[in-house]
Amino acid sequence: MIRKATLLAVLTTTLLSPAAVVVAGTANARTTSATSAARQTPPLVVETITPDVPREPTTEIRISGSFVNTGTETINGARVRMHYSSQPFTRRADMRSYQSGEGPPPPAWRDERYLQPSTLSPSAKAPWEFVFTPQQRGISRFGVYPIMIEVVDALGRPVATQRTLIAYMPKDLKVPRTRLALVMPVVDQPRRAVDGVFADGDLSGSIAEGRRLDNLLRLARSTSTAKNLTWVVDPSLLDDVRALGATHSVKAGETVERRPADTAATAWLTGLRTALAKAPVVATPYADPDVAALAHNGIDDSTGIAIEASKIIGRETLGRDVDTSVNWPAGGLIDYDGLDLLSTGGVDTVLLNEAALPPVTPPVTTPDASATVESVSGPITALITDTALGETLAADTAVPGAAVLNRQRFIAETAMVGSEPVTASRTVIAAPQRRWNPDPAHVADLVRTAASLPWLAPATLGAVKPGKGLPLPRADLTYTDQDRRKELGRPYMRGVKRVGRRADLTAKVTTAQDIDVFDLALLRLSSSAWRDRSETALPYVAQVKAAVDARIRQVSITGNDQSPLRTLAGDNGEVPISVHNGLTGHGSEVSVRLKVTSEQPKLLRIEHYEDHLVISGGQNQTVRVPMTALASGQTTVRVQLMTGDGRRYGAPVELTVRTTGYTGIALVIVGAALVVMLAAVVMRVLRRRGNRAAPAVTPRPAGAPAGNES
Repeated sequence: MIRKATLLAVLTTTLLSPAAVVVAGTANARTTSATSAARQTPPLVVETITPDVPREPTTEIRISGSFVNTGTETINGARVRMHYSSQPFTRRADMRSYQSGEGPPPPAWRDERYLQPSTLSPSAKAPWEFVFTPQQRGISRFGVYPIMIEVVDALGRPVATQRTLIAYMPKDLKVPRTRLALVMPVVDQPRRAVDGVFADGDLSGSIAEGRRLDNLLRLARSTSTAKNLTWVVDPSLLDDVRALGATHSVKAGETVERRPADTAATAWLTGLRTALAKAPVVATPYADPDVAALAHNGIDDSTGIAIEASKIIGRETLGRDVDTSVNWPAGGLIDYDGLDLLSTGGVDTVLLNEAALPPVTPPVTTPDASATVESVSGPITALITDTALGETLAADTAVPGAAVLNRQRFIAETAMVGSEPVTASRTVIAAPQRRWNPDPAHVADLVRTAASLPWLAPATLGAVKPGKGLPLPRADLTYTDQDRRKELGRPYMRGVKRVGRRADLTAKVTTAQDIDVFDLALLRLSSSAWRDRSETALPYVAQVKAAVDARIRQVSITGNDQSPLRTLAGDNGEVPISVHNGLTGHGSEVSVRLKVTSEQPKLLRIEHYEDHLVISGGQNQTVRVPMTALASGQTTVRVQLMTGDGRRYGAPVELTVRTTGYTGIALVIVGAALVVMLAAVVMRVLRRRGNRAAPAVTPRPAGAPAGNES
């Protein structure tokens, strides 16, 4: 009973990891923290298994390792056993069940021996080794066989166990080689909100020696000649590294710091460009957007923009063309809405996981990776990844012995596919999680191992074609409610849409056809990296919004603060309105329309004027707007900049216009004065004419008599 209970605990703990070492306590109970520590530092370690694939019945198979007493009590009479089976697994599902601890242990065991030393105090270590031939263990057929190493105490109680696998293939056996394609993603999260400013300094840390991006570069260098790799690269990451390699700005709290070029970033990008110079490279859409979320939130044009941006940025940063016709949707899942967006952007192949396009009935053998789905643009090739093989690429090898066990699992998984009773060759695809942190030495070893296995043939994604046999019937694309809940959430996407609508205004007024200032920034906000992390992305949204608003304010109506009051001295006149364009550099010229409206059309009417303005960067332009006063008084005139398609650009400006009616009064005064002046002139003319009509009289000399004296 003690043995069964202990074994049950052992098997239960093993469920936590297919390659995990299981530790059962002696008679003492262990705390949770102690158990966790034991998982991190396993007492029983498998250190070597050779050869990879024995081909002869008499080939020596050597399995060796060590045991450390990680408990607090001395173990007496410690022995090590090797359990095995002479029958191979018949199904991959059975093999996985065994690895997880759910399946039974191998039925036979041999070669029990005492550890040296057999009495182990706490922290004491003892090596062990088993050497045998396939013939000695009854191994004769091509397949995968279970092996379990077990350490027991003097009473036969298990202290620690470790499960592993060995593959055997007779030398003269010929089987159809399975094509194996390995996908190597170089994908990160966006590091900038707007082009010129990094959100933090984390990218520099990621390319430091031994960190994630450095590991990816080391892997690319060590596998540059491999024939079974396809690299999936996000040009947004390359764009960020390129920007880091030049003088750049970093947001630090509420301030923005200007920093010199990071030479390590330039070296990283140069190294990646060299390592991938001849390798097949597929580019994700820029910033690896969450295409499903874009489709479900009505942001249909972003996917096509992201694909085109990838072509351009990929060529600039890698110095070569990249393939954008293959897409790997987030999580390997997509529905027909998202598929249609991809297809209209030129995608003809999608990389999906097994749950996205399940078989109609569970297959007995591993199906070919290639299938076909229909989109609005026609048939799309679906490449289905193998989940178990993908796990081997991304396995955590930090725990002692984990690399050896994972390597055996990789060999075993491919051997199980190769040993299945099929006659047609098939393709399997292994892809880790897209934002993995590989152990470069271990993954490079798996790549080399795959090239040497006699049941495998190398392939790239571009070379994957449908198998020659009848295609496996598959159901429609599967995209569950749970899958949809994993997308970028609607509240977050509403915020992105609001920023996008305002950013679109800046594109509408920019005359340069090659400039859409905030396209890349908006794609970064829609990155699938923000799934389950929208709170982390909110500062990015705020930064982009602030940058958009600042650009909009650069084009504005001027002069209203200094002189908001305009006076129209008469029945009609012109009011000058100036517009300033504060933008500079390439793409700074803008084209806007000026809309002027009167709040009281019965008092003041706006006459026809030229409303279209094209303003160079750093320049002003003035429009003289004619107005007609229909009565004296004061009213408000609203001035609004508009885009060419009639959308408001920036905040409106209100001007107060006073109409005086002075022109009419002046005419009355002038008319009356003219009448008075005309009357005076007429009187004077008449007086002069009267004086000219009177007879002339000759004056009489002094002393002369009156009358005629003759």
